[in-house]
Amino acid sequence: MKKLFSILALAGLFVLSTNTVNAKATTSSVVSNLTTVAATTMLVQDDAAPADRSFTQVLKEQFIKGGAGFMSFVLICLILGLAVAIERIIYLNLATTNTSKLKQQVEDALASGGVEAAKEVCRNTKGPVASIYYQGLDRAGESVEAAEKAVISYGGVQMGQLEKNVSWLSLFIAIAPMLGFMGTVIGMIQAFEKISAVGNLSASLIAGDIQVALLTTVFGLITAIILQIFYNYIIAKIDSIVNDMEDSSITLIDMLVDHKK
Repeated sequence: MKKLFSILALAGLFVLSTNTVNAKATTSSVVSNLTTVAATTMLVQDDAAPADRSFTQVLKEQFIKGGAGFMSFVLICLILGLAVAIERIIYLNLATTNTSKLKQQVEDALASGGVEAAKEVCRNTKGPVASIYYQGLDRAGESVEAAEKAVISYGGVQMGQLEKNVSWLSLFIAIAPMLGFMGTVIGMIQAFEKISAVGNLSASLIAGDIQVALLTTVFGLITAIILQIFYNYIIAKIDSIVNDMEDSSITLIDMLVDHKK
């Protein structure tokens, strides 16, 4: 009986030790697998990190790499140019008038209430066309020739108001790429100075200076392109308003001639 208990005890110890070894092996296997998964996840995250960056983050990083010197001047040109462009666009949109409706209203007012009624219509209408109409009607009591001279003179004044500050926008368009090119030249000079000081041509030695030089050129050209788009829109808007002013001036003189008869 004692032998039986001894055999059973030895068998139990053997099974227990076997399970312990298997548990340790399983645990180490699980830990190893978790470590592998964690490392793979970190590698995937590191590879995906550059792809997850937004365009503004990439642009900011490239701007910082370009250096604070010339890049700051290019940024100032962009900010001031956009401020002028937005101000001109708002002004020109407010200056746009429905000339066909205004012509009809002035013609009806002349027929029903005379010059004073037509002037009242112009006073209640915004825009350079209405202002030109008012100046012409204000001189209608003298003669048609005086009204025509007033319309021509005041048309020149209104054209100057429409083109106000546009020259500054063209200046920023010209300066921005020039600043970029200047940064490029200075970067290349610094690169050649390092080459002459060291005595050998090494790509790692001059790569930073060349990168700065190219980034200043790129940002200068981007600034000029953006401002050029706004400039062309503003010029087209001014031309449209000026054409309406000229056409409306001719129509006003014809209306005054008919009213005098």
